[in-house]
Amino acid sequence: MPVKSRGGSSNMVPRTVCIVRLSALGDCCHTLPVIRTLQDAWPDTRITWIIGSTEFGLLGSIPDIEFLVLDKSKGFNALRELRRTLRNRRFDLLLHMHPSMRANLASLQVTADRRLGFDRDRARDLQWVFCNEQIEAHNRQHVMESLFGFAEKLGVVQRSIRWDIPLSDQDFEFASQHTPADRPFVVISACSSLMRGRRINYRNWLPERYAAVADHAADHWQVGVLLTGGDSKEEKAIAANIVGHCRNQPVNLVGKTNLRQLLAILSKASALICPDSGPGHMATAVGTPVIGLFASTNPDRAAPYLSREWLINEYPGALHAESGLSVTDAKWGKRIHSPKAMDRIRVEQVTATLDRLLSD
Repeated sequence: MPVKSRGGSSNMVPRTVCIVRLSALGDCCHTLPVIRTLQDAWPDTRITWIIGSTEFGLLGSIPDIEFLVLDKSKGFNALRELRRTLRNRRFDLLLHMHPSMRANLASLQVTADRRLGFDRDRARDLQWVFCNEQIEAHNRQHVMESLFGFAEKLGVVQRSIRWDIPLSDQDFEFASQHTPADRPFVVISACSSLMRGRRINYRNWLPERYAAVADHAADHWQVGVLLTGGDSKEEKAIAANIVGHCRNQPVNLVGKTNLRQLLAILSKASALICPDSGPGHMATAVGTPVIGLFASTNPDRAAPYLSREWLINEYPGALHAESGLSVTDAKWGKRIHSPKAMDRIRVEQVTATLDRLLSD
């Protein structure tokens, strides 16, 4: 018989749920509150999450979710390993929350009675072929809103906007050792991934402008400034460029943190300044406000979920300059592939927003 869920609806509560969401960091951060919502509504349901190896590095310490890691560097061997792991297992419900061909192939390794995916318009890479049910169709939603469509389809409408990513004492100790003890600090995460699929993705702002903002924060607010980022040559070069333009030398931690150490640092920060990138959504997960710099992607779709009041949004102008289209007329999620798009963001816009945020 149907069981009354804590989400306020009458639905058969599944005993086991398998979720496919492999990447990216930001999208996995968007997925976690949906899982928390289901856990709160269905406390006895066992959740298994098939996830990418990088994303596991951030979320894998969560104790009440079973993670199965799909390492894309292993190619088809990763799928074979997943098939062996899931042999003789059947789930009541599969939530296929990642419309991509790799995720489709991962979903084939899952035996489930119900296979719920995106509606036809959002089910990229033939996802509908791999599912037997779809969520309701909606246009022009934020990514997290679209993912909450899975909970709503299952009758769970009371949301739990929480992440609760556990961090170790060692993670917090690292953060304490590398952040100012005597004053607040602001983090700048300057880089976003250069490639999106096969196309160059221009989401990075100019280093000299980041440096001007860093100097403003240090001079006007007497706060510390930290630079964070990955271990790539590009990110290290951009960080060195920022440092070279600064009068007040920031602490350069680019390439020196893992994801959980970074999350611990973000949890202590007064603010994060970044383009459209994973760290913005990580900061959201620990309640740190984000000044998001958007010109090449639409913040209505991808902004840090709890920080939309701090957005710098030059996307409409960049979109019109490249295509002649308005945001209303353009395809939802359209990206701007111009290296000049982010130049539209001025230092004065960012410093004024930082002033407003820190004064609050």
